[in-house]
Amino acid sequence: DVQLQASGGGLVQAGGSLRLSCVTSGFTFDDYAIAWFRQAPGKEREGVACMATSDVHRFYADSVKGRFTISSDNARNTVYLQMNSLKSEDTAAYYCAAREKRYGMSLNFLRYDHWGQETQVTVSS
Repeated sequence: DVQLQASGGGLVQAGGSLRLSCVTSGFTFDDYAIAWFRQAPGKEREGVACMATSDVHRFYADSVKGRFTISSDNARNTVYLQMNSLKSEDTAAYYCAAREKRYGMSLNFLRYDHWGQETQVTVSS
């Protein structure tokens, strides 16, 4: 059973940092692409970053390039999202998601089959 558990959200001041974690289980970690998404109230779910552990490529939304970094700890089957220089517009519910790597990496939420629960990030200005 594929499971993802996101955590690490919280309240932070603008300019601050947070690190989100996505602990995964129930699948072979190297066979999947993992992505982070976010959704602010009244807005569509937005792809933030994605990666596959066996691939050096990382993909980021333009809005977070240079501020957010996606990484993994393969021994812990965990993917992280380090968020620096946070802005009020980063406020959203954040989710991690997984899809089989053979289908490619994507920042389109419609292409992901497995989702973790939300972790809320609130950035105060």
